[in-house]
Amino acid sequence: MSASGGTKAIVAALAANLAIAVAKFVAFLFSGSSSMLAESVHSVADSGNQGLLLLGGKKAKREATPQHPFGYGRERYIYAFLVSIVLFTVGGMFAIYEGYEKIHDPHPIEAWYWPVGVLVFAIIAESFSFRTAIKESNEIRGSQSWTQFVRRAKAPELPVVLLEDLGALIGLVLALMGVGLALLTGNGVWDGIGTLCIGVLLILIAIVLAAETKSLLLGEAAGTEEVEKIKAAVVDGDVVTRVIHMRTLHLGPEELLVAAKIAVEGNDTATEVADAINAAEARIREAVPIARVIYLEPDIYRPQAAK
Repeated sequence: MSASGGTKAIVAALAANLAIAVAKFVAFLFSGSSSMLAESVHSVADSGNQGLLLLGGKKAKREATPQHPFGYGRERYIYAFLVSIVLFTVGGMFAIYEGYEKIHDPHPIEAWYWPVGVLVFAIIAESFSFRTAIKESNEIRGSQSWTQFVRRAKAPELPVVLLEDLGALIGLVLALMGVGLALLTGNGVWDGIGTLCIGVLLILIAIVLAAETKSLLLGEAAGTEEVEKIKAAVVDGDVVTRVIHMRTLHLGPEELLVAAKIAVEGNDTATEVADAINAAEARIREAVPIARVIYLEPDIYRPQAAK
């Protein structure tokens, strides 16, 4: 994912959520709808999440230090994981609490036009934000399905924004249904049920985000296509005859570590091997530009060592 693409989607989502949060809170003050209060907190949480993603992207650009010799690329994963925590606690748990309170102490919705009008406005604004995230994602998604894209993406920002926007749209529909049923029946319990549904939705999305970012934090290898490109680039058919074994690790979304043991002939000189390694590193970087850190160890091929 290009940094510009991710930033554009984040900024679009942030602008939409800030405007929506203010509108929802005003609607809550005039109507007393618990769905509107839950949605207000949801939008505030989403705004904070986009701020976390922007902060993570900025911190990840810091230069490597002796204490952190491989740089700070994983900062983006850490802040994406924090997003899932905020979404779970501030968004999901608050909505469940508020829904529970409203069901046990229901009261009618006042000034119905405020929540209905704001929810319609919010759906339109979130749709534009969601459209931007989809457009940016399509530029790098390729032939992957949306599920594959979310699960395999090494850059966390777009999957996070996609899931947040999708959750926001579904949450707005749930809020609109809760408010609508409460108005039609005159029973405020429906407003509380809508709020509970929003909370469950946010918790489910938070769990998905946590699971995916946890995998990135633990360290993921390069994709199958990139691995094949690297293997093809290493072997020159002259000095380097094969890759004995290889490991890859994402140091960040756009920085890859490559460590491989390569086979050379026993009668090659040290100079020939050194030149072959330098040439192989250049070919790897040309084939896979994000391969920034490369370690190639020459060895004589033995079947038992290729494990």
